[in-house]
Amino acid sequence: MSDTSRTSDTRTPAQIEADIKRRRETLAETLDEIGVRVHPKTIVGDAKAKVASQIDHTLGRAYVGVNRVVGDAKGQFVTEDGAPRLERIVPLALVAVGLVGLMVAGSRRRKR
Repeated sequence: MSDTSRTSDTRTPAQIEADIKRRRETLAETLDEIGVRVHPKTIVGDAKAKVASQIDHTLGRAYVGVNRVVGDAKGQFVTEDGAPRLERIVPLALVAVGLVGLMVAGSRRRKR
């Protein structure tokens, strides 16, 4: 006979009943937890939370990326102390005015 069987033989009926009661309570708690986990509302809520987390993560990465691009573009036209870089702004403005002028001229030709 093993030591555990000798120990179990020496327990009183009250100890055995208390052990059974404890195990039933533990089993009931476990079954309640399983019931909550497999409940459709819990599953849907978990899925929603996962999707929201992924969207938040994606939007956060997009924000950081856009912020970096805007910062880089701003760095091309503004010095570190905030002064405009006219040597870069003026040529770009002239190109933009020229493109708008070509578009206006093209639309006028089409109307004739």
